[in-house]
This record gives sequence, structure tokens and C-alpha cells, in this order.
Amino acid sequence: MSRVRDFLVSAAVLLAGRGRPKPASRERVVPEQPQRPGWELVAIWLFALGGVCGLAFPFVYAFGKSLPHETQLLGLSVGLAFVFLGSGLVITGKHLVPVEELEEDYPAQEHPEEQALLVQAIEESGSRLTRRRLFGVALGGAAGARGRALVTPLASLGPVFGISKFFGTPWHRGRRLVDENGRPWKASDIQEQDFYTAFPEGADPEELASPIVLVRLPKASFDLPPELAHYPANGIVAYSKICTHAGCAISLYRAPLFQPDEPKPALVCPCHYSTFDPADGGTVLFGPAGRKLPMLPLEIDRSGHLRAAGTFDEAVGPSWWGVRERKPST
Repeated sequence: MSRVRDFLVSAAVLLAGRGRPKPASRERVVPEQPQRPGWELVAIWLFALGGVCGLAFPFVYAFGKSLPHETQLLGLSVGLAFVFLGSGLVITGKHLVPVEELEEDYPAQEHPEEQALLVQAIEESGSRLTRRRLFGVALGGAAGARGRALVTPLASLGPVFGISKFFGTPWHRGRRLVDENGRPWKASDIQEQDFYTAFPEGADPEELASPIVLVRLPKASFDLPPELAHYPANGIVAYSKICTHAGCAISLYRAPLFQPDEPKPALVCPCHYSTFDPADGGTVLFGPAGRKLPMLPLEIDRSGHLRAAGTFDEAVGPSWWGVRERKPST
């Protein structure tokens, strides 16, 4: 019954509306212009091609590292984007936008009648386009794609594409620590007041996250946060050798001989003298580094060799946007 009632009401509304007089047509202000659908299609295709070329620029920038002519393709894509967009605008201006001449000067004061006349003239001038929505979408897409192409080089200011490699490390639980000659480090080899470099056994030593530094500290000197309390192995701690400021290698170790008169032990970067506290999880004591050194958990196997008990607690390498929101992966 409800459907029948809705049908009858709709029929009554339609019948009532048919009797109403149609609004009177206004006298045109702008002379009727001939439609030019052919030029509209040409302009739309030019805008579409400009949009495709504009989108090709960030695609080549992101994924064209292996292409033999990457630079030429970048220049060609952005150049053609401007050429197609400019050609479409020229055709629009010459063939699709009517040119009207005003025979009288504007009056000194504005009046509602004149404002309505101006609005009507603008509306009638726009009626020349038969595919206005498609034309607008094509023009907007071409302009937007060109804008994205111009903004894409900003990605060169920092890593944006393929950033997963910046967070990968060769360290995982059970991986043995070796020296530069591949000889495994034993816990008994690491002495206080000294500084050692280690690498993951069987991994590429040139990888960013491979080198670490080893120091042994008195157990009473540790002031680690709870989440890092289990990282040392019998007083031995391991940190990434890559400074978090500019990526230089940590190659200095301050080991005071007359405590407590001298400053406490610290790892020092020779490039800009960023100084890190090995007893406090690698926190920054001095210098321009903006975050602590990544710490590697250690364990000692049955034969006395040092092994990793996992991966770093933070991302390895210089700090950049977003590095604090990502964790390293093995």
C-alpha cells in the first residue's frame, strides 16, 4: 500500500507541474556563437597528454634509476607537459573563448540591473563549450600534474622513495661478532679502558648498519633505561659505529684514567665532536647530534663468543624526517 500511495503522490505532483508556465526566455546580450566541438576535443586531448607527461615525471624520478637515459626522460616529460598545456591554452584562447567588445564606458556607480546583465553575459559566453565538465577536468588534470612534476624534485632534499633499505640491518639474534679479519670476538677479549670495532659474521662489512663499537664498563656505572637494561653482556655494550649527526664513523673513545676527577667514559665522533654516553644507552653528552646512538643487545654463547641478541633499538645512521617513527628490521 505504501508503494501505491507514493506512486499516486508522485503522479499528482507531475500533473500539477505540467500546467505551470515555462519561464520566459531572456533576450540574449551576447550574440549567439557557433559551436566548435572539434576544437574542444583538440584542447581536451592536449590537456590530457600534458597531464600524462606531468605524471610521468615523478614516476621516472622514483622508479627510473635503472633506465639508461633517466635525465633525458625527466627533461622530456616535464618539457612535453608544458608544451601540451601551453598548446591547449592557446587553442582555448583563440577558438573557444569569445571576444566581446564593450561599446560604452562603465558607469560611475554600480547598479543591480547592470550587475545582472554582466552575469548574464558571462553565462552566455560560457555556453559555447558543449563539453564544459570534460574540458574543466582535462584542464585541471593537466595543471595539477604539472604542479606535481614541479614539486617532485623536493624529494631530493631527503630520502622518500625506497626508504626500507635505510632501516634494514644485518643483525639478528644469534649472529656472531667478528673483527675486520673475520675472527670471532670473545667476551674475554674486551677489556676496560679500550675500544673495539666489530662486524656481523658473514655479512657485508660495508653495509651501513654493519660496523659497531664495543666497550666494557664497570657494571656499577650503568644507568640504562628499563627497556635497555638487558642489552649489556657481562659489562660489554655495543653501539652503531655510525654517528647520528652526519654519518661519520665513531672512532674515538674517551677513557679517563683518574676518576672521578676526569669526565666519564664517552664515545666521540671526530667530525663534529658529538659525544655519546655508553653507560646511559648512548645518549648525547655534547655536540650537534640530535639523537642517541642505536644500541645492539648482546649475549655470550657457551664457547664465550659474543653474539647479537637481536637488532638495534633505533634506526642506524644520520637523523632525517620520520626516522624516529620507524624501527630497524633484520
